[in-house]
Amino acid sequence: MEMKGETRPLVIQRSNARLSYRFFKRLADIVLSGIGLILLSWLFLILALCIKLHDGGPVFYSQTRVGKGQKKFRMWKFRSMVTNADKLKEKLMAQNEIEGAMFKMQNDPRVTKIGKFIRKYSLDELPQLWNVLIGDMSLVGPRPPLPKEVEQYTERDLLRLMVKPGCTGLWQVTSRSSASFSEMVNLDLIYIERRSLRYDFILILKTIKIMIVPNETA
Repeated sequence: MEMKGETRPLVIQRSNARLSYRFFKRLADIVLSGIGLILLSWLFLILALCIKLHDGGPVFYSQTRVGKGQKKFRMWKFRSMVTNADKLKEKLMAQNEIEGAMFKMQNDPRVTKIGKFIRKYSLDELPQLWNVLIGDMSLVGPRPPLPKEVEQYTERDLLRLMVKPGCTGLWQVTSRSSASFSEMVNLDLIYIERRSLRYDFILILKTIKIMIVPNETA
């Protein structure tokens, strides 16, 4: 009985700590994404003009992704590929360079010239600040997968959907291009175990550094 009495306050303390973390994390997401959208509005305009003038196609690209608790949402990006990229993907599946429930090509022929530039500096991801502001995503967390990818997930892989997906995370600031799918899952689970406001802040700073000085392996 004494052990139960000693354990219960500890469980409550941990629960309250997690609740506090989620509250301040959401508050930080709203404030930082809102500020980011305002301060970067000039960059949004420049990128939109460059993409539009390049081939006349849509400026933004949206895609259904899977978030926390397997909830689906519409994720936004600046378009970095040709307009029929999704149809061409089926023809390129045999050239997938990564094992597991994910598609990756180092030199994807669908990427446009302007797309290569904005991808190098991760500028194509900036519209996801809107996803963060409305609550679909967080600034830091596992990347949201496609529904078709989730269909191939093991029970262990599904653990990465326990938290809200993010614009950046541990995987993105370490070995984004070279990591296998299983390594990505491992990094996501490490983040979920260690997550805290301090840890999130460190990952955000590392992300900003990579955007300014891109890592060749990222």
